[in-house]
This record gives sequence, structure tokens and C-alpha cells, in this order.
Amino acid sequence: MSRSVGAHGRGVGLIPAVALALVVVGSAGVQFAGSSATAVGATRAVDRLAEREPVTHRPTVEAAFASESYRPGTTARLVPFDTVTSVTLRLYRVGDAVGVLRERDVMRGKQVGGTLRLTRVARGQVIRLPLDPRWRSGFYYAKLTAPVGRVGYAPFVLAPRQLGEHRIAVVLPTQSWQAYNFRDDDGNGTADTWYAWQRDTARLHRPFENRGVPGHYRHYDEPFLRWLDRNDYPVDFLSDAELKTASGRALAGAYELIIFPGHHEYVTRHEFDAVAGFRDRGGNLIFLSGNNFFREVTISGSVMTRIGDWPAHGRSPAALVGVQWFLGCASPGTSGKPWTVKNTPAGRWIFRGTGLKPGSPFSSGGIEADAVMPTSPKGTQVVAEIRNVFGNDRDAHMTFYESPSGARVFAAGAFTLAGAVWQPPVRKLVANLIAELSKPAG
Repeated sequence: MSRSVGAHGRGVGLIPAVALALVVVGSAGVQFAGSSATAVGATRAVDRLAEREPVTHRPTVEAAFASESYRPGTTARLVPFDTVTSVTLRLYRVGDAVGVLRERDVMRGKQVGGTLRLTRVARGQVIRLPLDPRWRSGFYYAKLTAPVGRVGYAPFVLAPRQLGEHRIAVVLPTQSWQAYNFRDDDGNGTADTWYAWQRDTARLHRPFENRGVPGHYRHYDEPFLRWLDRNDYPVDFLSDAELKTASGRALAGAYELIIFPGHHEYVTRHEFDAVAGFRDRGGNLIFLSGNNFFREVTISGSVMTRIGDWPAHGRSPAALVGVQWFLGCASPGTSGKPWTVKNTPAGRWIFRGTGLKPGSPFSSGGIEADAVMPTSPKGTQVVAEIRNVFGNDRDAHMTFYESPSGARVFAAGAFTLAGAVWQPPVRKLVANLIAELSKPAG
């Protein structure tokens, strides 16, 4: 059974703007040396360091979109995980905002389209939301509000109508967000992620804790999204879903540069192949956080299964990224230690205009740390480092290399340049990278 609710439908008040039509459908501390002999005990020990933000437990309305991403002009499917009366629903695009976002259970943006007021939504129903074809690619969310202070957020990526509307793509880590989602989906008292107990699966399309906000969003993700919007960078936003279907050839035909701003740890074999193929065809890459492309997952429907670490399967993240994860910190959210600039050819243009010179400290990083490995591409330059990052005499490496295809690849080597992009030296550094790497290779 289904029912359509329009501007004059029972229980709905639609504020005229760009119309949002609605249809509700019935429910149906261990080091890694870089070899393939990674110990199972090491992986489990690292898993115990997984970061879970404290839950605020403020009243919420749980809902999630049925896909990681949609395209303008299509219909998004929002699924409530609660039965609620008198719900107000609005869509927002994340962009520039005033001040630092401090609450872990809040998202902010500019409203797009109209406002829907529903007398009732039921758990498991599907709310169909047509997306205006004029909306630009970006990171969006639905905000649901209900009586007694109940608020919930459901984010999604609005991908471009087709790849290559702009020559720069920004990929958000939708799979890693869900791997680190500690929500108890079945109500048995245990979080449904492999970071909580011995299991190898996690669902993709489900609400996040803290009213639906991805973990550490305010630290790792929102600062860079705001900065891009403030500076009006012309970019396409992609989710992991786009990389699961695009080929390296298609990506290279669409983009000069792909930026991975967040914690992009979990990828499928196809994603790894596609991004490597993009690089091998001259496509440039920027990794602004740490621990990228380290673990393999498979996707079946909405279930993500962890297969294992890529190095243990004979494939080196360092061969693509330039560096590879070697250790995580037991205290997520700490300020870390500063990077120190080294004297390198690439550093001369990367740090141009920042006021930094060899030996200068800047910003801070930690939480996860990467280093060059024997499999790092020949000629990889360590442009900055975090010395003795976790007190074990190992250094985190910020790197740059140029591949035989002419592709140029930068990696931060730790968490997180994207989160620090509003700091004057960092924003100039990142602006330098984007300006240079968005140029065609060669």
C-alpha cells in the first residue's frame, strides 16, 4: 500500500520554494612493518583502539537514506527507524557556516527546497524525496524534528549528474563512516560493527549514533567542507558508491584531481583498482588524512563485510598512497604532535607562501600514523614528518611522489590536514596542492 502526499495532502504543509514532493511507501598500540605477514593479534589490538565518540543520548528521530549517494533529478529514499507523529522534514546542503561546530550531534547547512510536515511516519516506511535537477553536487542531509525536542539527521552525497562536471572530485568516506558506526542495530546491547565484537559485517544504510551524525564529523569532515564552500572551489562530490562502479579509465577521463579528505580506510577491490588505474593514467591524488586504502571490504546489498588488511593479501597501500598505516593512538581526539617541514624539492612549492621553512613546526597530527614503506614509489619525498609520533621512535611521514604516468600524489600521513584547514599555514598548503594538482599532468 502506498499513498502520495502533495502540497494539499492531509497532514502536510509545503512551504513553496523548490518543491519537495513526497511518497510514503509501506514497510516491508601495535606496529605494522609493511609485510604481508601481518599478525592477527596486531589487527585485533588495533581494533580495540577504534574511536567511538561518547553518545549524547539527546532525544532523536532515527532515519537513514537507502543509498550513500544520489544524483540531481532523481528520487532519494529516506527510511525512518522510528515511528513518530508530527514530524517536520527539511533538506540541507552543507556549506560555509559561522564559527566552529562544537556539538557532536549537530549538522548545519543551508536549507534547499521546501518544508514537509507529516502527521505520522512509521518505522520501515520509505519517504521518497525528489531532488531538484538544479541542485549542485555536495554533501546533504535531511533534518527531522518532532515534539519534545526530538531531532535527527540523515546525510547523503549528491553526486554530479555525470562524472566530470568539474575537473576535481572530492570523495567522502561513506564506507569507513559505517565501519566506525557503533549503533546497536538489533537492540541486543552490542554495537553492530567489527570494532565492538568478533564479527566481520556492518550495514551501510543505517542511522549513525549521536542523532545521525557520522562519528567525529565536526573534527574530521565539516571543516574541509566549509572551507571548500567558503572558497567556492568547483568540485564534484562522490561517495564510495561511485568508486564501486567507475573504472580508472572513466575517472581519468573525468578528473584531473581526486581528493580524499577523510579517513578512507575501507575500500573494495574495484575501488582500489579504479583509483590505481586513475593514477596510472595520469590522474593526480591528494590524501588529507591518514590510514587510507588499508583494508578490504566486499559489499552485498547493504551489508559490508571486512575481508582483511590489503598488505596481508599481497597488495600495498603505500604503492598507491605513498605511505602506509603503521600505528593508531589509544586516545582519539587528542591534539597530537606538530609536523616538521623537511628540505625537499616538492616542499618548496607545497609550502610556498605558508611562512614555513625547513625545520618549522606546524599544525598537529596523530590518531593514526602512516610511514613510507619499501613498496612506496621510487622517488617518494618525505616533505614533513611528525617525529616520534606515539613515543615509540617511529615518525609519521607526509609525502609526495610523481608516478611514471606523470601523476602526482600527496599524502598527509596522519590525522588530519583536512580538519586543520582553517589554520593559516594549512589552508595555504592545501590551496597550493589543489592549484598545482588540478593542472593536467605533464
